[in-house]
Amino acid sequence: MRVVALVPGGIGDQILFFPTLDDLKRYYPNAQIDVVVEPRSKTAYRVSKSVHEVLVFDFKDRNSLADWANLVGKIRDREYDVALALGQSWLVGFLLWLTGVPIRIGYKGKGSAFLTNPVPLKTQQYAAAMYHDLLQGLGIKSPTPELALNVPKPDIEWADKEQKRLAIKETGYILIHGGSSELAKLKGLDKIYPVENWQQIIQDLQHKQPDMPIVVIQGPDDQEFVRSLKQTAPDIKITSPEDIGKLAAMIAGANLMLCTDSAPMHLSVAVQTYTIALFGPTEPAKLLPHSDKFLAIKSPTGKMSDISPKAVLEKIWGG
Repeated sequence: MRVVALVPGGIGDQILFFPTLDDLKRYYPNAQIDVVVEPRSKTAYRVSKSVHEVLVFDFKDRNSLADWANLVGKIRDREYDVALALGQSWLVGFLLWLTGVPIRIGYKGKGSAFLTNPVPLKTQQYAAAMYHDLLQGLGIKSPTPELALNVPKPDIEWADKEQKRLAIKETGYILIHGGSSELAKLKGLDKIYPVENWQQIIQDLQHKQPDMPIVVIQGPDDQEFVRSLKQTAPDIKITSPEDIGKLAAMIAGANLMLCTDSAPMHLSVAVQTYTIALFGPTEPAKLLPHSDKFLAIKSPTGKMSDISPKAVLEKIWGG
């Protein structure tokens, strides 16, 4: 069986879709599963164990009819037996109909007239479970598996060397991801926690646990963020994993992950690291599984900046 899944969205959306892909592979071990994702999300599949090929299409771009026709042609040429679509757009439903894929699964809604097996859309649940509902279109009604990753061995070895370089291999460490991405700023998404709040949290952690190293993840857009943190905490350690596999391996080695609502948060869940995540306008129940291991702090106002450092520290010491 050949399956294609259209998965728009960022890296976090892809990771939340992994349990659906993994369960599909469990029920159909000989199936070839391909995905169509946005260019920014292709790297997520470095840590997927179930996907054969990753095709790239920018769903959010101003695509011409020729662009859409090209995608239809790619899917048609591969002669898939089943197509899964995460969006509710009538255009995506129509596109799948044009491909001639015999079994077309998506959510009931605007485009479901073009689907052969529409399933109910239940948005008030953990997103991974909402995505997993698509498998009902194939008669699969098992519980949603936990998030899981397949981290390549070289990435695990890199993380081991990095922990030795930072002298944190024996002590353990607290890992911080500040979520200061340029994409969030450009889109006006409230996912960035103020640097002065992080400074207060780090100072308290170092005061109460002076022997526990604090490691900050520095992504491509985080130079200014890290520079500001070092002004008040010059002895924090910095790591810059160059891909998602190495990042996942570093998260897996941490005693605690402190982060905002972001792709690294989902990685932390997948590798079962104790996690405290900060949420502004987004709803924690839709993005974190129910577990004592993964704790959410929701802003009382819906604004990330209104989460007090005191609330975070209370969760760390009491949670």
